[in-house]
Amino acid sequence: SLTGSPVTLKILQNWVPRVSHYFDKEHYTYAGHQIIIQESIEHFGAVVWPGALALSQYLESNQEQFNLKDKKVLEIGAGTGLLSIVACILGAQVTATDLPEVLENLSYNISRNTQNLNMHKPEVRKLVWGESLSEDFPVSTYHYDFILATDVVYHHAALDPLLATMVYFCKPGTVLLWANKFRFSTDYEFLEKVCSIFNTTILAEFPESNVKLLKATAREN
Repeated sequence: SLTGSPVTLKILQNWVPRVSHYFDKEHYTYAGHQIIIQESIEHFGAVVWPGALALSQYLESNQEQFNLKDKKVLEIGAGTGLLSIVACILGAQVTATDLPEVLENLSYNISRNTQNLNMHKPEVRKLVWGESLSEDFPVSTYHYDFILATDVVYHHAALDPLLATMVYFCKPGTVLLWANKFRFSTDYEFLEKVCSIFNTTILAEFPESNVKLLKATAREN
């Protein structure tokens, strides 16, 4: 079983997807539960990336510092759902979100790995960064204790909408936990913007995979 250790991350860093579209199953163990994840290389969001392993491992190992039991947790860019499943196992009330084309595989993974467990029933919802946030997630109704995000920053054109989404959901009292593999200068520029907006702390680093794990909270006015 994979535990999200730095050694595992190093292996994943060197993994290259094959050209053909296919589904594969990966097995993980967190908090005493075996998790089976169906991956597809047809979408970036349907592959487990190093940041998800890093944050899953961290949450499992630091339950006293970040107690998720009965907490409302939102994952943005949930991908395969591994991190959301781990959060469910740790007792959170989870909403996993991603783009419409990812939701079918995301829902499948979350359902098969949580259906027989005594926990809050997780929810899967569409969330396009920066779009229809106040309509789909009105502030008057939706408040989250934790926002989780892993490997959401890479070479894409939606970094500004992503930052706006983080700002929208990360209200006073909310903790944003963001794990990311840093590869490009744009990744570090995004980090600088996060640090300029939020109170930001680096919780852990995985040098073998260039993954950093950060905690961010809203600044008081």
